[in-house]
Amino acid sequence: MAPRIFADRAEAGELLGRHLVGLGLDEPVVLGLPRGGVVVAAHAAAVLGVPADVFVARKIGLPRQPEYGVGAIAEGGEPVFDQRALRLLGLSAEDLAPVVVAERAELARRVQLYRGSRPVPQVEGRTVVLVDDGVATGVTARAALAALRAQAPARLVLAAPVAAPGSLRDLEDAADEFAVLTAPSGFTAVGRWYAAFTQVSDDEVIRLLATPPGRRSR
Repeated sequence: MAPRIFADRAEAGELLGRHLVGLGLDEPVVLGLPRGGVVVAAHAAAVLGVPADVFVARKIGLPRQPEYGVGAIAEGGEPVFDQRALRLLGLSAEDLAPVVVAERAELARRVQLYRGSRPVPQVEGRTVVLVDDGVATGVTARAALAALRAQAPARLVLAAPVAAPGSLRDLEDAADEFAVLTAPSGFTAVGRWYAAFTQVSDDEVIRLLATPPGRRSR
């Protein structure tokens, strides 16, 4: 059977939500990584009948090549780096200190933009489902999972419609459980597994977070 190709993030979220129902989660806290993960999280949470919220993380890129992620930072957490990538590039975490400072500032701006005056979701002693639209290198997920783990959830689940098998293996120590619909051997990129994989705007993230679960539409 060929690996699943999702129509869009909304369909992927609905399918992921049905999968999560089967896990018997007890009133989970569903958190989406912006931006695309919030779309998936919102639709998955609607199936579960619970609200979705946002958990902000930022990629740490190279100073002159910011799209090349070698680390990440999540709200309330410390930077996490891809040590293999740093070794190959001959870099240290200290070399990226200015990038980390800039990304901390951008992270704070986005937390304010997406959450506003709403309090940070309380996760201590609860089941937490961290959702992204796909897991590629896994470094952003690791940073977010580490920040959430520090808040003592009872159960920490990483959920995504699609993931790279190698990244899931690397993340085995970071989450208590994975909820992944497909982990194809020929992964290459998240967008390959969606028929429509358009850029998600800040306005769409804010709209989805403000919409009650029962009123979300595709």
